[in-house]
Amino acid sequence: MIHCLRPLVAVLAWCAPFASALSAADWPQFRGPAAAGVDARVALPTTWDVATGKNLRWQTPIPGLAHSSPIVAGDRIYVATAASDKPADLKVGLYGDIASVNERDPQQWRLIALDRATGKVIWNTLGLEAVPKVKRHTKASHCNSTPATDGNRIVAIFGSEGLFCFDRDGKLLWKRDLGPMDSGYFQSPTAQWGFASSPIIHEGKVIVQCDVQKDSFLAAFDLADGRELWRTPRADVPTWSTPAIVETPGRRQIVVNGWHHTGGYDLATGKNLWRLDGGGDIPVPTPVVAHGLIYLTSAHGTFRPMRAIRPDATGDITPADPGQTNASIAWAHARRGNYMQTPIVVGDLLFACNDGGILTCFDAKTGDVKYSERLSTQGQGFSASPVSDGRHLYFASELGNIFVVPVADKFSVASTPSLPETCMASPAIADGMLLFRTRGHVIAIGAGR
Repeated sequence: MIHCLRPLVAVLAWCAPFASALSAADWPQFRGPAAAGVDARVALPTTWDVATGKNLRWQTPIPGLAHSSPIVAGDRIYVATAASDKPADLKVGLYGDIASVNERDPQQWRLIALDRATGKVIWNTLGLEAVPKVKRHTKASHCNSTPATDGNRIVAIFGSEGLFCFDRDGKLLWKRDLGPMDSGYFQSPTAQWGFASSPIIHEGKVIVQCDVQKDSFLAAFDLADGRELWRTPRADVPTWSTPAIVETPGRRQIVVNGWHHTGGYDLATGKNLWRLDGGGDIPVPTPVVAHGLIYLTSAHGTFRPMRAIRPDATGDITPADPGQTNASIAWAHARRGNYMQTPIVVGDLLFACNDGGILTCFDAKTGDVKYSERLSTQGQGFSASPVSDGRHLYFASELGNIFVVPVADKFSVASTPSLPETCMASPAIADGMLLFRTRGHVIAIGAGR
């Protein structure tokens, strides 16, 4: 069990500089502290039944359609949404349709605060009401980005409508126009899919990665007043990845995923430190750090690499082939990566599940493949990223079926509980509770009720 706790200890130490208003029990951004997806302090239930109430703490209806994940700070859970007077259609499953949804209905972008213990709505604040500037994909929403918090302030990207900052009482403090967040397939620019990169907060800075059809950039804003601190142009295809902070002796960098420009940027100035070209041409997963390595993956097109990068990389580290290594690439597989899901490291193992439900377990240090097995034979899609309590992994299919997999180098499925609705958002963990954002609810699963 000790090996399962190591990632949590590392994550908490990493988050210490900017977590003065946060506690170890908080989940302040997409996939929790450092996007690690792990909270090993309390064992989570492996079975539940929402209909009968077994291990159900509470469930709260949430208006609108959004794939934004819940975040947790103190006694509050925050969730963002985009609501309309008309029900929004959502098409889940495995399909290759690149079309946008043809809708022009006004949306209300809202940030909602829930009581952590009961799920009761504390406040429901309207950030903006407008007709969306950019269309969404049939599987996406107008609110895909997960908010981030330092415990006192909450920031949310509402797509092309901008970057918004609220206080704990739901008061809008400031907002910034990021320009048109036109994300879609680079080979068909008219196919708009919706923005999905989430903001992160580090030492009073809000970091945003805005890779869109044109005028892409990485930028830092002051959390206190929204003042732009720096902006670095990027030349890449649209991406949906959330950036990550990596700190090593003598270097603090922001790592971003991409196709032509995966790379690291200096946290203080935005200067590019290293870059990596090639891989999957629709980058979605967030970089993950463990064992002194940065794990990066992307998919679609010819390659779908899974790679481990050394954080002291400098300059252009691009190999001749995405499966090759060099002084900056510790290990690599050209065709074992993920399309939608962010991988997860628990102990010495790296787990990666692709959109078709094939789960691959790697040795995180060496890249050796321990197994590669299919979670489901039903042809379900998998978009939500997994989380873990250090004992089990929780993979949510788009249909709301949860696959509970033991943390081990041999494949097995411990249980397959379900949710009553489709599930596209990555879950959160809050001190022994699993928080699922489904089609119309936030559902809290915890032992003892």
